[in-house]
Parts: sequence; C-alpha cells; structure tokens
Amino acid sequence: MATNNVQRRTRIRRGIRNKISGTSAKPRLSIFKSNRAIYAQLIDDEKGHTIAAASSRELGAASLNVDASRQVGEKIAEKAKTAGVEVVVFDRGGYLYHGKVKALADGARSGGLKF
Repeated sequence: MATNNVQRRTRIRRGIRNKISGTSAKPRLSIFKSNRAIYAQLIDDEKGHTIAAASSRELGAASLNVDASRQVGEKIAEKAKTAGVEVVVFDRGGYLYHGKVKALADGARSGGLKF
C-alpha cells in the first residue's frame, strides 16, 4: 500500500505504462505536472525518442492554472501537426483526469489531435 501521494501516483503510473505504449505512427502523449509548470511530450516508445514537447514555461505562463494547461495542449497539438502526427495515445501519468490534466487534453483535442 502506498504511504504517500507520490508513491500512489508512481504505482498508478506503472500500471498505465504496462498497458499503453507509443509507436511512430501513434505516439504516446505523456503529461508531467509539477508545482510550477505542466509538461507534455509526444514519445515514440519503440525508438525511445521524443517527437515533440511543450510546457507552460515555454509559453511564459506566470502561474500553473487551467488556462495555461489548455494552452500547452494547443501548443503540443500544433507541434504534432508539424511533425505529421494526428493520432496519439493519452498517458495521464498517474494523475486524475480532472482539472489541469483534463484542460490539457481538451486543448490538444481542440488543436486537432485525436485520442
């Protein structure tokens, strides 16, 4: 049993990663959230390469909120289109699909990514 939130998220994250994997045709959209920023990466797990990345720091967001998360989602969708990616597998990274994570996913969908 997990003794704190970090261990709990790590256990959930491992379970998610056992079930999903990204390919070059359908990369994994991975999310990491810190206290100050939110990050998104498109990862080809077969090659072990990051195809595209975006973060709230890159956008110059003053604070991490739902609006900044939505902008990161739109930015990663824009970068994915330039890389020729339209369909992804969503990896929420052990976080609940709520709030900032949901806003990032909605932003990516509005930017044209399908998952």
